[in-house]
Amino acid sequence: MSLTTEQRRSTAATTPRDRVIQAASALASGALAAVITTQVLPVTGPVPFGLTWLIAFVAIYWLAVQQSDDALAARDRIMTFVITTGAAMVLLPLVFILGFVFVRGVGALSVSFFTEDLSRTGTLDAGGGLQHAIVGTLQQIAMSVVMAVPLGMMTAVFLNEVRGPLRRPVRMFVDAMSGVPSIVAGLFIYAVWLISLGNGGSGFAASLALSILMLPTVARTAEEVLRLVPGGLREASLAMGATEWRTVWSIVLPTARNGLITAVVLGIARVVGETAPLIMTSFGSTKLNANPFNGLQASLPLSVYQLLSNPFAAQQQRAYAGAFVLVVLVLTLFIITRVLGNRKSGKRTRAFRLFKKRSAS
Repeated sequence: MSLTTEQRRSTAATTPRDRVIQAASALASGALAAVITTQVLPVTGPVPFGLTWLIAFVAIYWLAVQQSDDALAARDRIMTFVITTGAAMVLLPLVFILGFVFVRGVGALSVSFFTEDLSRTGTLDAGGGLQHAIVGTLQQIAMSVVMAVPLGMMTAVFLNEVRGPLRRPVRMFVDAMSGVPSIVAGLFIYAVWLISLGNGGSGFAASLALSILMLPTVARTAEEVLRLVPGGLREASLAMGATEWRTVWSIVLPTARNGLITAVVLGIARVVGETAPLIMTSFGSTKLNANPFNGLQASLPLSVYQLLSNPFAAQQQRAYAGAFVLVVLVLTLFIITRVLGNRKSGKRTRAFRLFKKRSAS
């Protein structure tokens, strides 16, 4: 009796025959969708055609793959198509936003846009730039990170590692802060820092409001990341004689480094586009102010809001250019943090080096 070997195949692999089936299904479903939208449906247009084509493609493609392979491969191909389409639909709005903002503001992008302010530029004048807003945004975000990130990380460590008696009230407070509207944070700083303490509007006041909004995002995200660290690493470190704080500092935090960096990025993304708190704290300006502790200071979100309120086309074009720079700034910060998070310092992590050192001693 001869033994037959089992032939394994990967349903996720795409062969030339699969591409031909996909192309034929797309053409057939397109023709069917054209007939349905023009002859059957009461409405016409790109949206009805696209939905009809999508439904027809799924049905025809499933039948074609089922006939050529089997039902398992057909289900796998359909789910791959659905997931890919969903990912494309998520990215599509981002591409449209970037394209729209770039097309509307590309005319104002120049060297002077990054080296000049609007202190000597009239409403109808060409030229000028948003140097003052870019500098203000970078300073305000940097100060917010310095204030919010350490507090958020310590809060996450307290909630996940220390677990003291105040754990539940602190978590409830962080959850409540997560739902605070940005305008409330601005009003709080306005009432306490400006009215009660008698300070004037400044970039530091804006950073205080932004740090209030950033803190709960960093704390909750970092807490969820620390939960993913295996408990065996903590137990091994404690069994070797390391103290609890040393375990957290040398084992837990390095292991969750990439996730913690993501928490910082999410915190920055939460506040970088906020405008409402800045209206009541920094108030905006048309000239460069590199001192965030004294005097009014501009920022990109606030400048974009103020320029868009102007009815003149030149000012609105500057606003769109500022919005595009703001989006590029956020993407750049995200890329830099991801690169730093994924960069390896060597073949062995700090946790492994600590284990080896403890084992040798």
